[in-house]
Parts: sequence; structure tokens; C-alpha cells
Amino acid sequence: MRITRVYTKSGDAGETSLVDGSRVSKADPRVAAYGDVDELNSLLGIVRVGLADQQLNDALGKIQNELFIVGADLASPLGVQVPRVAEGHSAGLEQLIDLLLEELEPLREFILPGGTQLGATLHLARTVARRAERSVVALAAQSGINEHALIYLNRLSDLLFVMARVANERSGVKEEGADFSERGKKDGGTEGQRDRGTERQRDGDTGR
Repeated sequence: MRITRVYTKSGDAGETSLVDGSRVSKADPRVAAYGDVDELNSLLGIVRVGLADQQLNDALGKIQNELFIVGADLASPLGVQVPRVAEGHSAGLEQLIDLLLEELEPLREFILPGGTQLGATLHLARTVARRAERSVVALAAQSGINEHALIYLNRLSDLLFVMARVANERSGVKEEGADFSERGKKDGGTEGQRDRGTERQRDGDTGR
């Protein structure tokens, strides 16, 4: 593929072309889904600017390339021959999650997204990944999709949450617990409630 022109004027009426040549509205759920993936990819580019941690930088570079596969997958109705997300892509994310988790203490409460600049931006990337996941769920409600694309985004948001924590840990920045529940202060809550709360934070309240 060689791009010789930046503007084509073909989208001036609010429509765009899918890989199979069909025309759809730019507000179409399919366009929204791969648009959110594109936004996530761009945000990861910001994360990598000046990133000195070679392990995280290499992993994020690989993910950026894989997000192009996710975007192509979502932009193409099933039956169109394009690169597709496979089970192995998500498995690679899971392996890295397990590896990074070895550096961290288990969470027992919500934490404030923040810490270092790197950690805070990775937290933001995690929420964008969750938005992309929700957009894919909306697309799946009306069109057939490759389920591995949805699974990949789910695992990626988990990984970005762990990466944010690791980035802060490696920089020696202590995580700050959220203080938002007067009721929790009074009755102390339960371990199960706190565990479920941290899971909801990681998952952006969208469920695993």
C-alpha cells in the first residue's frame, strides 16, 4: 500500500468506506469501534515518548502493531480476507500480565489513577481500552465480529492497569488509596468488598 494523498474529499458527506468497499456513516458502530482502537494506539504512542523502561517500551511497541490488526479486523465484515486477531495475541498479553504481577503486592482497595507521568498516562490508556471494548460490544450487538478482537481489548486493559502499577513501583512512587466512602470508614467494609472494588477499578466497571 502506498498513500499518495492525505485528503480524498470522499468523506465530506459524513460517510467512509470499509475494507470491502461498502459505504457507511462515520457514526456507524463499526467506525466508532475501530476509531476508538486508533485513539488508543495514538495514546500508547504518547506513553512511549521518552520511555526509558526497555521492557515496557518493547511491549507497547508490539501492542501498537497488534492494534493495527485489531483495527483492520473491526473495519472488515466477517468474510472479508484481512489479518484477524487470534487467540495467540491475547495469550501473549496474559503471559506478560502474569510476569509483571510478580513485582506487585495484591491490591485490597481502590487506588487513585496517577503516580508518575508514565503511570498516570497508562491509567488513562487503560480507560480508553475499556471504551474501545464497549464500542466493540455495541458493534457485536448488530453485526458479526471476530470474538478474539473483543477478548484482546479486554486483556489489554488489564495489562495496561498492571503496567501503570509497575511503572509507579519501579519509580518508587507509592500508590495512593482512594478515600470516598464514609460508610466504609464507619464499618470497615469486608475483604471481599474491597477485592471486588479493585477488580471493578481495573475493569473500568465493565466487568471482566
